[in-house]
Amino acid sequence: MIKKILKSYDYSLIISIILLSIFGLVMVYSASMASAVQRYGVSSDYFYQKQKLFLLGAAFFFVLFSAFPYKAMKSNKILGPMVFLSLIGLVFLFIFGHVAGNAQSWFRIGSFSLQPSEFVKLCVIIYLAAVYAKKQSYINQFNNGVVPPLAYLLLVCALIAIQPDFGTAGIIALIAAAMILSSGMNFKNFAKLVIIGMIVLLPVLLVLQGQIFSTKRVDRISVLKDPFAVEQTSGYHLANSYIAIGSGGVNGLGLGRGIEKLGYLPESHTDFIMAVIAEELGVWGVGFIIIVLGYIVLRGIYISLQCKDPFGSLLAIGISSMIGIQSFVNLAGVSGVIPLTGVPLPFISYGGSSLIQLAIATGILVNVSMFVNYEKKYKNNTQEQKKHSSKHSGNVFQIRT
Repeated sequence: MIKKILKSYDYSLIISIILLSIFGLVMVYSASMASAVQRYGVSSDYFYQKQKLFLLGAAFFFVLFSAFPYKAMKSNKILGPMVFLSLIGLVFLFIFGHVAGNAQSWFRIGSFSLQPSEFVKLCVIIYLAAVYAKKQSYINQFNNGVVPPLAYLLLVCALIAIQPDFGTAGIIALIAAAMILSSGMNFKNFAKLVIIGMIVLLPVLLVLQGQIFSTKRVDRISVLKDPFAVEQTSGYHLANSYIAIGSGGVNGLGLGRGIEKLGYLPESHTDFIMAVIAEELGVWGVGFIIIVLGYIVLRGIYISLQCKDPFGSLLAIGISSMIGIQSFVNLAGVSGVIPLTGVPLPFISYGGSSLIQLAIATGILVNVSMFVNYEKKYKNNTQEQKKHSSKHSGNVFQIRT
């Protein structure tokens, strides 16, 4: 039994996750060693050592959740406390939260920080997957099948947006949209949701337009046209990101030899780590990350298509969508396609909350894949053997008579 389970694991997916995590650890050291000394006044390997601890913790949770049966998560005994704790965590931020990057999104515990919204992403995925899986028989009944699960989603997005962290709130909304589209409901109901959402959102935008469209946020949009025109002010981050990417060329300057991370490129080990990779490893380094991230996302979609269990299928869609959306938002921000949002690059950027949440999420994805492969390889074979055996026994009976 154990051998069959071990043979059913998706080792290509596991290896991809491990490769990205190790690559990210190396790049965190390279990207942070100068800023650790110059900006934070700590040793050059400070962020590397912390990321290494995060990676060890992430490895533990990855193994744990890749072995934990994902079907148990749709139990109300797990869903209820999960939803409650996620909301309590977001509410408590307004009382005990630490402000960083102009948002009160962190709990500060000594030298470590915890960002609850990272884990809330996964809570939303599990909750929506469980609820819409249970509602499959009446998924097209708008009032009973479609609307009720969205109350939790709206409350979560509102609490995160108030911090204010519109980037994370937007990502959660996009993940939810991908899951709703994949839930089995018809397009008519989805269109209704979009229209209702716009009607609800418009008054909010009008009332809070001063806060939502603040000068700083508007500058992030206007700077996309020509960051070098305002290089010393609002265009500083993006201009230096462009310089780093352009300096790398095809082959890069060499690992550890980047110049922009030496005090020119802010947040070089978090938001802009891809710019450092482009400068030091060129197209090859950037290509490696995009290919491996793309493989993980596409593999997740493939798993969702192969999974016959609606809960497992929606989990796989939600997790792969989360990784894909976050990757796009980070890469598009660094390259000036969309405004900067401060979203980390999955598995690569420095940060314990993001890394551990991704480890749990991909552990769940690997577990879903294992069950899919196990049912394909062994349950189907067992059923075929039973059919063959029954036919054979019938023939023997006929011969004997």
